[in-house]
Amino acid sequence: MKIINFTKENEDLVIQVAQLLVDAFREHWPDAWPLLEDGVREVHEMLGEDRICRAALDDDGNLLGVIGGISQYDGLVWELHPLAVQPARQGQGIGRALVQDFEEQIRQRGGLTIQLGSDDEDNMTTLANADLYENLWEQIKNIRNLKGHPFEFYQKMGYVITGVVPDANGIGKPDILMSKRIRG
Repeated sequence: MKIINFTKENEDLVIQVAQLLVDAFREHWPDAWPLLEDGVREVHEMLGEDRICRAALDDDGNLLGVIGGISQYDGLVWELHPLAVQPARQGQGIGRALVQDFEEQIRQRGGLTIQLGSDDEDNMTTLANADLYENLWEQIKNIRNLKGHPFEFYQKMGYVITGVVPDANGIGKPDILMSKRIRG
């Protein structure tokens, strides 16, 4: 596997990445990029100024996964958005490799922190359908993963829950905010 800078000049890869976004998010976040055209629009945003876009390819040049980043706070903080791995290849270390590579890209640019939002639109954690305005930090402390929510993947990578946006995606559908200091 190799991880490369992904640029708009690689038109074949634009379509492959767009289809990956549709496929990888279909089960739990079907409204993220429901159609290929939605994925293509997102890919073009990912390739904008002050962005990072990296793709993992197998030895034959087939797309395995993609990761993107958005500069914030004058480059001191970067938002990881999105991370997607081919559904049939998840659990094989591709996501881990992409996140580690992304962290190194941010270090090289002088970034200090990476943050991300990990939505719970499908009742995947105990934070879904909970009144997050009562005892929020207790609920975060006792969060449980009910259906394979990715927050645990990020925790294994050293990210911590730094907040929650209640009802970000509708009543009872929070966005779980996570961060990691990568230099300091």
